[in-house]
Amino acid sequence: MANEKIRIDKYLWAIRVFKTRSQAATACDQGKVRWNGNAVKAARTVVLGDRYEIRAEARKWLIEVTGLLANRVQYSEAIKYYLDITPEEDKLFNQRVASVFHTGKRQSKIGRPTKKERRDLDNFMHDEDDINF
Repeated sequence: MANEKIRIDKYLWAIRVFKTRSQAATACDQGKVRWNGNAVKAARTVVLGDRYEIRAEARKWLIEVTGLLANRVQYSEAIKYYLDITPEEDKLFNQRVASVFHTGKRQSKIGRPTKKERRDLDNFMHDEDDINF
């Protein structure tokens, strides 16, 4: 495995920083993956000891490559192939963002009415139609 060449997008997907390889490649293209302060392209070869700064959707990472991984494995195995050296202030930022991050669920009492509220509204509107002025 020492002579194996692995692209950065494939590596980030394999260690589970991104859910899909295309998301990893897009992040590279958008400059969200940096090596020595410079944005890297998705095709860049990963070398042991490299340090990458990654800005994922709701998280900032600073990782050091400790092993090369070509295929996606479970999380407990994947964490053996990198060292998370994210500074404490960024880890605190990650926790704060994660607690308020949009999960796709609608917040209570905001937005569309519930089924019960729609029934009540329909009943109110129909009762109003029955009143003759």
